[in-house]
Amino acid sequence: METVNQLLDSIKDVGRDAVRGGYSRAVYSTPELDLRQWFIEQAEQRGLAVETDRNGIIWAWWGKPQDGALVTGSHLDSVPGGGAFDGPLGVASALAAVDILKARGVQPPRPLAITVFPEEEGSRFGVACLGSRLLTGAIGVDKALNLRDAGGDTFADVARANGLDPRHIGPDPEALARIGDFVELHVEQGKGLGNGGPAVAVGSSILGHGRWKLSVHGQGNHAGTTLMADRSDPMVAAAQIILAVRGAAAKQPDARATVGRLTPVPGGTNVIASRVDLWLDARHPDDAVTAQLIEAIYRAATEAAAGEGCTVTLTEESYSDTVHFDPSLSQRISGLLPGAPVLATGAGHDAGVLAGYVPSAMVFVRNPSGISHSPEEYVADEDAATGAVALADVLEGLL
Repeated sequence: METVNQLLDSIKDVGRDAVRGGYSRAVYSTPELDLRQWFIEQAEQRGLAVETDRNGIIWAWWGKPQDGALVTGSHLDSVPGGGAFDGPLGVASALAAVDILKARGVQPPRPLAITVFPEEEGSRFGVACLGSRLLTGAIGVDKALNLRDAGGDTFADVARANGLDPRHIGPDPEALARIGDFVELHVEQGKGLGNGGPAVAVGSSILGHGRWKLSVHGQGNHAGTTLMADRSDPMVAAAQIILAVRGAAAKQPDARATVGRLTPVPGGTNVIASRVDLWLDARHPDDAVTAQLIEAIYRAATEAAAGEGCTVTLTEESYSDTVHFDPSLSQRISGLLPGAPVLATGAGHDAGVLAGYVPSAMVFVRNPSGISHSPEEYVADEDAATGAVALADVLEGLL
């Protein structure tokens, strides 16, 4: 029987990023594949039957797979330079919870499964929660297969190289029917739990959020021979757009908008870029407000680009409406975790995608600083242990 801390300690060197700090575990990269194998081995050591479905989702079964099972789990991929807990905490806690239940002598009256969803962060192909979106049909198959990573490889090519048949990727109603209830444990990605009081909380909702790509087109040219007055520089326009994003979001209460990635083309030090691509993340509890925010940002971007003799295009890469978790399931979980507060979150999760199709809920574990998607993300050992026990209590109560 291993604790959550022991399980996480066993993978602490997988995918360390010497440049960014933290961990870089993009889907189907060597580190993420190593973690998938680690999970399979851990599950098999516990006597769970492991299978990988046609969308690359790993299922580890306690009991015979059948419809209406109780399912828990999370993901193992990360953002570039991410923390140690976002994703792996939920997976390790699920394994530890199985150990706890077995130590209690629990015999599940219905099957229990642990799942590992691929490409939750969207750090390789740009669409968050890609595995759960494919499972449910929340993303078109053609769109998914033609997604490209930074190296130009399509998702279809990468999936094929990792043992999946692109012809079979897509909605899987049989697999989805196996989920009777889904509960995801995750590190809290805010400061709702603070430094005192309960170490766990029950999730209530997820902010509507999406990703958009802004491409600013200008005139590539020589940095030394092109006079300042003769330039159509998309980098200058991009800088103004980033400031406009912050300004537009600041005018909307509860809105969040971020440009976290920017790529100049061709990217030479002594070259005026011909194009600059920016990726925008925007969120708000009201989906109509999110739409208004994007419209305002696009208007500002168009004006900024025109002012520099450039043009701009806007492409939506993914969007998820505001999600409210199943109230009945959440109430049952709250009853199993006396004193646990109820928290909304601004972060997206596979549980949020699944919530549109099956009863889903979340349990959050304290992150004292609230810092996430960063090497500074942190969960104290005692809180991780408390989270595993809480998950075991929830699973036993729901079983």
